[in-house]
Amino acid sequence: MKTTTLVRTLFRTLSLAMLAGAFCAGAVFAARPTATNNPTNTPTSVPPNAATASAANGNTPSASATAQDGSSTDVVHPVPGQRNPRYRICRDDVLNLTFPIAPEFDQEQVTVMPDGYVSLQGVGSVYVLGLTVPETVDALKKAYSAIMRDPIIDLDLRDFQKPFFVALGQVGKPGQYDLRYDMTVMQAIAVAGGFAPTAKTQVFLFHQISPTTVEVKKLNIKDVMNGKGANEQVHMSPGDTIVVPEKTITNFRKYVPYSVGAGYYPSALL
Repeated sequence: MKTTTLVRTLFRTLSLAMLAGAFCAGAVFAARPTATNNPTNTPTSVPPNAATASAANGNTPSASATAQDGSSTDVVHPVPGQRNPRYRICRDDVLNLTFPIAPEFDQEQVTVMPDGYVSLQGVGSVYVLGLTVPETVDALKKAYSAIMRDPIIDLDLRDFQKPFFVALGQVGKPGQYDLRYDMTVMQAIAVAGGFAPTAKTQVFLFHQISPTTVEVKKLNIKDVMNGKGANEQVHMSPGDTIVVPEKTITNFRKYVPYSVGAGYYPSALL
C-alpha cells in the first residue's frame, strides 16, 4: 500500500511539472513577434517592387521626369541664331498677293498695319508680323481655306525693311545707315563719317541674339588700323549697333578751365 501511494504521489508531481513547463513555453512563444519576410524598412502592406511597378504604370514620376521637372526652373538660354536666317515680316511692309486660279482675289499693296495684321479680301484680318514669307503663305492659305478649296497663293514683297546698322557716339555723323553689302566694323565707322577727334579707338558692337538677349563685343580698331589682325575683322549683321565712346581726357576737360596759369592749355595734351 505504501509503495502504491508513493508511486501515485510521484506521478502527480511529474504531471504538475510537465503542465508548468508547457505553460511557460506557451507564454514565451506568445511574447515573441511574428516573423515576416519583409525588410524592416519596407511597409508590410506594400511589396518591395511596388514603387517600380507604379513608375512603370505611370502612377509615380520616373527619375527622368523628376529631372525634367527640376530643370524647369533653370534659366532658358537663347538659341543660337541661324546662319542664314529668313526675312521676317515687319510693320509697314507691303505685300502683293496673287491667286492663279481665282484672280478675282488678287490684291496689290497690302500693307502690314502697326498691330501686325493685314486686311484681306473675303477673309478679314490675318496676323503676319514676325512670320517668314513661306509661313505667311501658309497662314493665308489657312485663312482662305474657309472660302476656297486648296487655295494657291503667290506672295511678293513690294516694300520691306531694308537691312541697316546704327552708329552712335563719337563718329562724324551718328545715325542709321543701310547695310547694302557685306561690311566690316571699320568700314561701317567710315560710312558714319569716321572717328571724331574725341573718339576712342576701342568701340562696342551690340548684336541682337534673341528678342531679349544682346551680345556685346569690345573691339580695338586701333590694332586693325595698324595692320594687326586685319584678316580677322568682325563683320556687321542687320540691326547691329556700333557705339564709339569718347576719350577719358575729353571727359576730364569738361571740368577743367581751358587755361591754367600762363601758357598752359590742356588741349595740348591731345
